[in-house]
Amino acid sequence: MTKKEYNEAAAKALTYFEKAAIVLNEEEKRTVEVADFGLGRLLETGLQLVTYVNNDRYCAKEMVLFPHQTCPEHLHPQRADGAPGKRETFRCRYGRVYLYVEGAQNCDASRAPAGVYTVFHEIVLTPGEQYTIEAGTKHWFTAGEDGAVISEFSSNSQDESDIFSDPAIVRIPEIE
Repeated sequence: MTKKEYNEAAAKALTYFEKAAIVLNEEEKRTVEVADFGLGRLLETGLQLVTYVNNDRYCAKEMVLFPHQTCPEHLHPQRADGAPGKRETFRCRYGRVYLYVEGAQNCDASRAPAGVYTVFHEIVLTPGEQYTIEAGTKHWFTAGEDGAVISEFSSNSQDESDIFSDPAIVRIPEIE
C-alpha cells in the first residue's frame, strides 16, 4: 500500500467516526491505522482502526469498514505462554455489520470475498447491538452498503498471535 493510499483511507475513516458520533482527540486522529492485510485490495479486504488502550488486561478499539469491506477470517488462539486467546465484544455504532462465526451455516456464502473463508454462521449487527466472540473462534466480518463503525472491547490484543485462514495475509501493513 502506498503512503498516499494509507493517508486517503485514514482520512476517509475519520468521516465514518464523525457519522457515528465517535469523538477522537488529535493524537487518535493522527494515528488511525489502516490494514490491507498485505493483499493490496484495501477496499475489498481491509480495516481502519484506532486503539484507545491495549494493556496486559484489556483492549478497546474503534474500527471502520468501508462499504462491503471485509476483515478476513481469523482466530485468536491460546497464547504461547498458556494465556487464553483474545475474547472480544463487537458493538455496532453505525451502519450494518455482517459477522460470521463458527456454527451451523445459516446464510448464502456468496458475501465472502476472494480468499479463504470457512465459517458462515451469520450474525447481523445494527447500531446498538453487540456480540461476544469467544477466544479461539474463527470469525470474519464485513460491512453493508453504508459501511460500518464497530467498537471492540476485549481482553488484551496481540495481533502477531492471530491466525488467519488465508496464509497470504500479513497483519501489519507495509507502506511504500
